[in-house]
Amino acid sequence: MKAVEDVRVVVVGSSNFDVVVNAERPPREGENILATNLKFFPGGKGANQAVAVKRLGAQVTFIGAVGTDIIGDFLVGHLEASGIDTHWVRREPERSSGCAFISIYPSGNNSIVVDPGANRTLTPKDIDDAHETLAEADAVLTVLEIPMETVEEVLRAGRKAGKLTVLDAGPPRQCSAEILRLADIVSPNETELEALSRETVSGHESAAKAARKLLDLGAETVVVKMGSDGSMLVTTGGATHFPASKVEAVDPTAAGDAFTAALTVRLAMGEKIDEAMRYANLAGALAVTRLGALPSLPTREEVDAFAAGTDPA
Repeated sequence: MKAVEDVRVVVVGSSNFDVVVNAERPPREGENILATNLKFFPGGKGANQAVAVKRLGAQVTFIGAVGTDIIGDFLVGHLEASGIDTHWVRREPERSSGCAFISIYPSGNNSIVVDPGANRTLTPKDIDDAHETLAEADAVLTVLEIPMETVEEVLRAGRKAGKLTVLDAGPPRQCSAEILRLADIVSPNETELEALSRETVSGHESAAKAARKLLDLGAETVVVKMGSDGSMLVTTGGATHFPASKVEAVDPTAAGDAFTAALTVRLAMGEKIDEAMRYANLAGALAVTRLGALPSLPTREEVDAFAAGTDPA
């Protein structure tokens, strides 16, 4: 296998400013409820995954767009402090930086409202401008929190260059069959799988059925993130469930991002997909044990310690 330090991943996606509170329940329309524990974090699915990849030991370039506002300064500064190449992060003067408003409930679940802001301005030209960087990568990872034409261009460019192409299919959106065909790995959670397949997903059998619908549309491999129930690998050869590790959930916000980043890194190293999914499950489980998106993403040392059954702290 390739050493993780030698793996290069290009992440193309969103960067958001997360405003997080704890609440007893979601408010009804027209209702005000009190919340506690207000915190601010850098986030966004793309930025989360870039930081997760870096913490797992690989080299990372992030391609995205933020505003010229103070929030954009904060987001880019945090990526750079994390050791991520931000040369291809474009500053957009006409839009504010993306923001997400996150409520966390006693069950450990959450609800999120997002204003994508400058993330909506990321274009296929941004991808074309960075073609040399894509050519040097081992894997290209993208998300559905940017315009669909840009997602398609990312995957097309990665496929043309012979790179591993991974689509984290969140947030929940429908996308074209062409996008599914261009991704070597399509990885939705259960809600996102429902949006992609237009099938109800509740349990293993329905998840496998919905994932097979994506295979029929042209997807090669579907990896379903199932939260506390682990994950499922679905190919034309069948469906395999990988149980999750048992942990105390604090905040699930970036667990899927940690999972997909870990899966991408391990596959880019040359690991077989079954082992890569077990490793990704560990990374996802660790992420739910901490508050905040980026702060919760585990390091390689923490995942290795967790795998060995020792204290990852």
